Amino acid sequence: MLRIAVAKGRLLDSFLILLAKAGYDCDSVFQASRKLIVDIGQADLRFILAKPADVPTYVEYGAADLGVVGKDILVESDRNVAELLDLKYGLCRLVVAVPKDSGICRVQELDFNSRVTSKYPRIAEEYFNSLGIQVEIIPLAGSIELGPMVGLSEAIVDITETGRTLAENGLVIIDTIMESTARLVANGISLKTQREAIAALAGVLEEVV
Repeated sequence: MLRIAVAKGRLLDSFLILLAKAGYDCDSVFQASRKLIVDIGQADLRFILAKPADVPTYVEYGAADLGVVGKDILVESDRNVAELLDLKYGLCRLVVAVPKDSGICRVQELDFNSRVTSKYPRIAEEYFNSLGIQVEIIPLAGSIELGPMVGLSEAIVDITETGRTLAENGLVIIDTIMESTARLVANGISLKTQREAIAALAGVLEEVV
């Protein structure tokens, strides 16, 4: 069986749609299941349902042969995995946002050593370093929009699909760091030991994508 790590929710749902288009009917197995490991015997697939941020770790260490993960998480985690395919769904942007009433329109207008809250400290630090802007990155696990609202930070780096949540919390986007879509990634050893199975699955997925 090919072991595929993926997070429940939109990433999994959209991946199942792609699999169905490719001739793998897996959706019915998930409908009534609360298991963390789900086997699809007729397709020779085993799904490992993990947290999004953990998917690259499962793949790097060989607990999963393949993974489905957002490009943003892939870059932030910096795990040693092979990126096989852009699955072309789950489009989001990783952006820099500030309070609307701050009057700031460009990242270069942030004060020296401004505080920036983010779930993506690695990406945020590399981004500001590339611009030569000195900031203090404060990692947060959730509700990044709260940072400026309670005086913890002057700006945030966060992922957004439509920008609606940012706007509802009085924030405006002043730059886009990167765009992110779902990616199919593989373990390096699995690419050798499961070469034919991985190539076959990636090939049919590429066709439907």
